Amino acid sequence: MRRYALRDDQWVRIEGLLPGRAGHVGMTARDNRLFVEAVLYRYRAGIPWRDLPDRFGSWKAVHTRFSRWAKGGVWERLLRHLAADADTEYAMLDSTVVRAHQHAAGAHKKGGTSRRSGAARVA
Repeated sequence: MRRYALRDDQWVRIEGLLPGRAGHVGMTARDNRLFVEAVLYRYRAGIPWRDLPDRFGSWKAVHTRFSRWAKGGVWERLLRHLAADADTEYAMLDSTVVRAHQHAAGAHKKGGTSRRSGAARVA
């Protein structure tokens, strides 16, 4: 399996939600899976559209289709469906990955006088 490819069980979860499926109004898309994999590849690899590998076809066609799906709300419906059935049993938020801004720790500013919060000003 390629690194960014969808597994068969992942594809089965979403294929019925995508436009262009058999029995759906309009044209039948023969390459929905390849297209979704192209979009995933682009975002996971952090590359511009123009750098999509040739195996996904024309980058321009992929981008145009992505834009049409975004305007039509396809991605939003898909993500809402997946989020409704999210497996968050092992989701954790740990302070080792959450960084606070340097001033949140009470660090003194360079060249300035610092006051403690709540300290009264002496005139």
